[in-house]
Amino acid sequence: MLTTGKTQAQSVPKSAVPVIFDTDMGPDYDDVGAITILHALADSGQARILATIASTKYPKVSQVLSVLNTYFHRPNIPIGVPKGEAVTDKDTQHWSDTLVAHYPHAIRSNNEVPDAVALYRQILAKQPDRSVTIITVGFLTNLANLLNSKPDQYSKLSGKELVSKKVKKVVSMAGKFPSGREYNVFRDTPASKIVFENWPTSMLLSGFEIGQQIHSGLPLTQNSRIRNSPIKDVFAISLPKAKEDKGGRMSWDQTAVLVGIKGYAPYYTVKSGRLTLNTDGSNGWDDAGKGHQHLVVKMPVLAVEKVINDLMQHQPIKR
Repeated sequence: MLTTGKTQAQSVPKSAVPVIFDTDMGPDYDDVGAITILHALADSGQARILATIASTKYPKVSQVLSVLNTYFHRPNIPIGVPKGEAVTDKDTQHWSDTLVAHYPHAIRSNNEVPDAVALYRQILAKQPDRSVTIITVGFLTNLANLLNSKPDQYSKLSGKELVSKKVKKVVSMAGKFPSGREYNVFRDTPASKIVFENWPTSMLLSGFEIGQQIHSGLPLTQNSRIRNSPIKDVFAISLPKAKEDKGGRMSWDQTAVLVGIKGYAPYYTVKSGRLTLNTDGSNGWDDAGKGHQHLVVKMPVLAVEKVINDLMQHQPIKR
């Protein structure tokens, strides 16, 4: 049996959004900002974190997730990693090594955590119908495998049936609109094809063009009151390594977490239709399609940028 552990304090408001966070925690470091916002909104009672699941399986990814959850005093949040074929991309700035070397974490190896899909199935089976929001800010590997999963010890339902019954919506940092070729989508194109063609619930997409305009991390690194923070360390290590990041890192994943929990208004409006996927992993958009929406800028970009930068400076609340 997998064990999910006690994930939150008992006083979580009923209005809190139950979230499974699916992340390629590594190739880019906006994921670190995104999980910080997730914990910040959980600390304010707006979210209930059911699991943090990796969509890449480089050797330290489960340890990094353990570091970050432990830092925010939620060491028992379940962590999953894909055990079958999956992307192994990791950070090029080597901040993951720093986090694992310097911060507490209980998990020492990917071998210690369950398979991503098994964890999805276990958690979804226990949730109220149409209640769970999945926020995915990485590859769609796990969601494709979940759709294709068979009945098991956790549920007699097929993957698609389980998703239809338990998931309210998916919010994904994916695609570029009205068209383009975006990393999360093309890096595992076969998985993306399965998900975009077959996912049975509504899907809200935060495209490349949304996060590209928002820069974050400088206020965090310049905040002298924040010390011994793995979040601050990641941005302090990484921002100087690329000229394009001198004003802050582009903030794709943070936008998905923000709207996934708080809703897209007043930050954005949405355009309804359906993402269309090409064989090379690039995408288009069909205005006549149904089932998908993508974000459209409404609030001034700098105002959203401030919201994200403020949330990324959130400090852990002891519980």
